[in-house]
Amino acid sequence: MSDYPGGTGGEDLSLPKATVQKIIGEILPSDIAISKEAREAITECSIEFIMILSTQSNDIAEKEAKKTIASDHVVKALEELGFQNYLEIVNKILDEHKELLKGKEKKNNKFQNSGMTEEELLRKQEELFRKSRDRLQNTGSGDVKNESEETV
Repeated sequence: MSDYPGGTGGEDLSLPKATVQKIIGEILPSDIAISKEAREAITECSIEFIMILSTQSNDIAEKEAKKTIASDHVVKALEELGFQNYLEIVNKILDEHKELLKGKEKKNNKFQNSGMTEEELLRKQEELFRKSRDRLQNTGSGDVKNESEETV
């Protein structure tokens, strides 16, 4: 499929058809239709672009002796490939993504949001484990009575 170095090596790569259709639908006016062949051509061009950008980003990362491609490598690859016109929007999206991640990190840190110390949380956890074990043992030994038996 690709003549670009670092190509797929015979792998059949594609993008989800629904995703491609959604992107095309968001960009084109609603009164414009797109043929199946045109949609496939856009998909193939998109895959080729991703492969070229990935290869260039990887080369930049390797030059810096990095094993992980970072967003900075992708931005530099876009610049080297002549896509300077897209750098402003790409950097804006990256900034928005970083802000979103900061918000998620704060929201997902239940330990810090609990207002309890680590020792208090461990005590609470042990108490919950003890109650659970007690309930399990009582259920298994037949010691638990029905509410109807207690009210008689």
